[in-house]
Amino acid sequence: MTRKRVVITGLSALSPLGGNLAESWENLLAGKSGIAPITLFDSTGFSATIAGEVKHFCPEAYGIPAKQARRMDRFVQFAVSAAHMLLKDADVVITDANADQIAVLLGVGLGGLNTIEEFHSKLVEAGPDRISPFMIPMLISNMAPGQVSIFTGARGTNVVVTTACASALHAIGHAYGEILLGRCAAAITGGTESTITPMGISGFTALKALSTRNDEPEKASRPFDKNRSGFIMGEGAGMLFLESLDSARQRGAKIYAELAGFGASCDAFHITAPLDSGDGMAKAMKNAVADAGISPDAIDHINAHGTSTQLNDLAETKAIKTVFGKRAYSIPITANKSQMGHLLGAAGGVESVFTIMTLHTGIIPGTVNYETPDPECDLNYMTQGPKTIQAEYALCNSFGFGGTNCCLVFKRWRE
Repeated sequence: MTRKRVVITGLSALSPLGGNLAESWENLLAGKSGIAPITLFDSTGFSATIAGEVKHFCPEAYGIPAKQARRMDRFVQFAVSAAHMLLKDADVVITDANADQIAVLLGVGLGGLNTIEEFHSKLVEAGPDRISPFMIPMLISNMAPGQVSIFTGARGTNVVVTTACASALHAIGHAYGEILLGRCAAAITGGTESTITPMGISGFTALKALSTRNDEPEKASRPFDKNRSGFIMGEGAGMLFLESLDSARQRGAKIYAELAGFGASCDAFHITAPLDSGDGMAKAMKNAVADAGISPDAIDHINAHGTSTQLNDLAETKAIKTVFGKRAYSIPITANKSQMGHLLGAAGGVESVFTIMTLHTGIIPGTVNYETPDPECDLNYMTQGPKTIQAEYALCNSFGFGGTNCCLVFKRWRE
């Protein structure tokens, strides 16, 4: 039995590099950095004082009325805004005729830290009577897909996926599965996150996960570089409109690329550290490639998880070598986090969008800040990008706390 083909007919991005896909992609290719001193709160006294913020964000500009925006945490505002742009790009209007066949599956890593911190302060300072009835609906993670469905009218499967920094990629993979199984014809999928808060920065600093290279924000995120010193917190949302090829053809949709394979695994090793060998990551890559029905030799590009942390970058490099052997040294690898930081649960969403854009445009972004080679991280990290590339298949990686690993294989669109 021939498996259905699933294609991407819409893309959207809200990132530290721009308020939409066109701006984010342009700045990514230009090698610009979206990392700067924190403005969302007073970071005086914090060890890490830089982040990848979404600049000048105004929810009303994305069709969210001010009253309703005040009843949403920032990560939910991002989700609704990205979905608004997505449907416009996909040229989709949701009506009673198609609403039941459109699912919403989104990844969220941490949920409403902004709301938790705000109302905890009110509780301590003014007592329990000052807590808003909107507090819980504002902070819970599933309100991202919930509000997207409320705003768009999509009535299909509605799920939030929470697997730390792999959340968005897992959500896309599960949306892919829903379409393959015939449970829906299309899906709004990807991830959203906003945790640049005092608690968020403090928590990751306590884990010694964040870089404190505050004097040079644009150079602080340096995946695979010998002097990498931790990741930079980022925020944003990245979404794909997935649909069956039959659905796309029926409505005459433009097609960016095809989603060909999904693979996952677990290290079963440690709550925050990856396996030193990278074997769990390698297994997820192998599973994705096998699911796509291709050999590892078919992969022409890898969008790496590339967090800029000592352990993750080394483990991912080892994993790539395990899967691709000698060919690992020639595959063009890019790490988008070098320019926008780590968007946690949204990372895989935005990075999937950029991976698809590479296949669609034939241009691969570079990896900035790789200045001091690490003898153990010695692959082709595209430090002199962007470059023209004719890639047929591309692999996108996301890995998270708890040892969760997820990879997707995208294919350049061909009839």
